[in-house]
Amino acid sequence: MTTHDVPFERTFREMFRRHAAGVAIITVNYQDQPYGFTATSVASLSAHPPRFTFNMARSSRSWPAVANTTYLGVHMLGLDNLQLADRFAGAGNRFEGDHWETGPHGVPILKDVAGWLIGEVQMRLSFENNAVVVVQVVDGQVGGDTSPLLYHGGAYGQPVPLDYEI
Repeated sequence: MTTHDVPFERTFREMFRRHAAGVAIITVNYQDQPYGFTATSVASLSAHPPRFTFNMARSSRSWPAVANTTYLGVHMLGLDNLQLADRFAGAGNRFEGDHWETGPHGVPILKDVAGWLIGEVQMRLSFENNAVVVVQVVDGQVGGDTSPLLYHGGAYGQPVPLDYEI
């Protein structure tokens, strides 16, 4: 079977399964309720001013919170945060327990992560059932030095060092 025989949608999904991405959790406080979800689409947009973006489905149960709030948080995950990533990717009460606290601007902050940033939403660009969210950083903290948690091929993983130095 050649590439031309495969439907584009299948090729698209397979290509992005091969693209390793860092795992993060987005959190937001909306109407005095914490919301959050696991995301692999977080990307740096600019350093001056510090901005990042992420993508999400507008059909997500967290979309109304993201669509109607000013501040949100992004938490970068390390290898020791695998259970946290699963918790926020699945159903159920993601905030039950003592793994979080209220942070600046009322945003839920997850404990013991590789780092977190709080940002003010600058733009929400909706396209069909999806949205790109642009956020300007207003606060943050770097956590412990840990190996990043990656998502690749439909599973969590970790980077493996190369055998040579650059």
